[in-house]
Amino acid sequence: MSIKAPDLEWLQGDVPRAEGFNDTYFSKAGGLAETRHVFLRGNGLPERFDGCERFTIAEFGFGTGLNFLTTLAAWQERPNRPELTFVTFELFPMTGEQLARALAAFPELQPLADELLKAWSPEPGWNTLNIADATLRIGIGDARELIGELRSGTADGAATVAEPTIPPIDAWYLDGFSPARNPELWDADLLKAAADLTASGGTLATYTAAGWVRRNLQAAGFEIEKTEGFAGKREMVTGRKP
Repeated sequence: MSIKAPDLEWLQGDVPRAEGFNDTYFSKAGGLAETRHVFLRGNGLPERFDGCERFTIAEFGFGTGLNFLTTLAAWQERPNRPELTFVTFELFPMTGEQLARALAAFPELQPLADELLKAWSPEPGWNTLNIADATLRIGIGDARELIGELRSGTADGAATVAEPTIPPIDAWYLDGFSPARNPELWDADLLKAAADLTASGGTLATYTAAGWVRRNLQAAGFEIEKTEGFAGKREMVTGRKP
């Protein structure tokens, strides 16, 4: 597999828009605030870090790395923070130059962004980076294929026979492009695979409240709830694995 960087259009405020998906990587109303509202608050973070020995987050759509860096900043502020693993997937990884331009919009994250950029050299398949003492595992390729290579220590409440490749996932960030424009990342089989890797009581959050996405999540085994969206968006979705 060869790596193909995304074709980008840069909107006002240096908001990157993927031409192939006709969608932006983060909200023009504020990417940092959006991540905090949808993905951190939607998963009960950073409060859930407290009292854990380790915590694992997984994400569909690494994009600019904004979700990862925002999470990392919140995690660093917890006095007794757990060991953190962040697992993510990206089919079209940005070049270092594209990443640097997008992340320059968030000066409060710049020290962490600099660490990420220094280590950024993605290869097809699984890449493991250590950023600010957290483990970033990024799969470059089709998430529907790469997720089959992951095994957590828990599957349907029981230990797997094979050696785990990741800890059980405590929180999911479902952040693919719009379901209407990128349905592959909201596929029923992919979401079922995600649920199988999720710890009991694990959660999810996503900006979309599309009916067919909710039904796919429920079929995968998550309990789903609609809640207030970001920046005037009426609804988003959170979920929990019983």
